Formats: sequence, C-alpha cells, structure tokens
Amino acid sequence: MARLKVTQVRSEIGTKRNQRESLRSLGLKRINDVVVKEDRPEIRGMIFTVNHLVKVEEVE
Repeated sequence: MARLKVTQVRSEIGTKRNQRESLRSLGLKRINDVVVKEDRPEIRGMIFTVNHLVKVEEVE
C-alpha cells in the first residue's frame, strides 16, 4: 500500500476548529513537522480538510 509523507507548512493559528483537530489527528503539532501515513480514505479526507496548511508527497 502506498504511503503519504505529510509536512505542515503553515500555522494552525486562526483556522477553524475542525482543521486544527485534523492536524492533531494527523500527528502534526508545529510547522515543519513531518509524518508518514498509510494512503487510506480517512487520511485523504483529513488532508483535504487542511490542504492549504500541508504539503503532501507520495513515498514508497
């Protein structure tokens, strides 16, 4: 299964509560935090919610 490398590039300050919760659920706490997650629909949905705050790369 493919994996996604998610990097937080913008601050969560001033965002809506559901966006902050999505960042926390992804495991991102501060700018430049990086997590690698399985490519699943639930993860894709959280990334879609905060796509303006993160950068996503596909890794093997």
